Amino acid sequence: MPEPLAPLPVLADLRAESQELDLLVADLPDADWARPTPAPGWTVAHQIAHLAWTDRAARLALTDADAFAGMVAAAVRNPESFVDAAAAEGATLPPAELLKDWRTGRDALDAALAAASPDVRYPWYGPPMKAASMASARLMETWAHGQDVADALEVRRTPTDRLRHVARIGVRARDYAFAVRGLPAPAEEFRVELTAPGSAEVWTYGPADAPQRVTGPAHDFCLLVTQRAHRADLAVVATGPDADRWLDIAQAFAGPAGAGREPGAAR
Repeated sequence: MPEPLAPLPVLADLRAESQELDLLVADLPDADWARPTPAPGWTVAHQIAHLAWTDRAARLALTDADAFAGMVAAAVRNPESFVDAAAAEGATLPPAELLKDWRTGRDALDAALAAASPDVRYPWYGPPMKAASMASARLMETWAHGQDVADALEVRRTPTDRLRHVARIGVRARDYAFAVRGLPAPAEEFRVELTAPGSAEVWTYGPADAPQRVTGPAHDFCLLVTQRAHRADLAVVATGPDADRWLDIAQAFAGPAGAGREPGAAR
C-alpha cells in the first residue's frame, strides 16, 4: 500500500483564512447578507457565493477534468459575465443554505487538495497549476473577498503572516499584469521588500542588487495586488519607471484587468 501523501503546509493556512471569514458571516442576520460591498453590484452574499463557486471549480479541476472543461467552455462563451452570473445565482440562495454550501464545498476542496499529487499540474482558467499553487490561489481569493465582506460590515481585520502567500502570488504575477493590458513586460527583475505584519521581518523577492525596487508594508502590497485599495492610499513605494508603472496595474488574480478602487475610498 502506498504511503499517504504528506499534507501541504499551505492547507492549514487556507483553512485558517476560511475560518476567519466564516466567523464574520456565521451569525449575520439575513438582512446583512444583502449589504453592498465595495465591489459594484456585489453584496456580502455575492462574495460568499463567488467563493463557493470557485472552490467547486477548483475541486473539479483536481478530481474531474471533463467536468472542469465544461466550466471553462461556459466561461469562454461568456468571458465578461460568467463570474458575475455565477455570484448572482448563488446570492439568490437563503443565507443559511448559502453558508452551508460554502462550508461543504470548502471541506470537499480541502480533501481534494490533500489527496492531489504534488507534482501534477492541474488545469485552471489560466496556466495549469500544482496543488500547492492552487491552494495558495484559493487563500488569496478568500482573503481578498473576505476584505470586501469586512469592509461592508465595517470590521477591521488584523493582518497575519498568511499574507505571505498573497504577496508571493502578487510578485509572481508581475508579467501577467502587463500582458493582460497588452503591454510588454519589463526585461529586468525587480527587488521587492515587504515588512511582515506585526514584526520587523522583511519578505524579499528578486535580486538584492536590482536597481528597480518596490518597498512597503506587506499588508498594503496585498491590498494593492488584489485591487482592494488604490495605490494613492497605501504606503507602497516604487523606485524606477517600470516598477512605478507596475504599481499602477498590479493584479494577483487571473482574468481581465480589474477596475480597482478609487483613491480615498473608505475602507
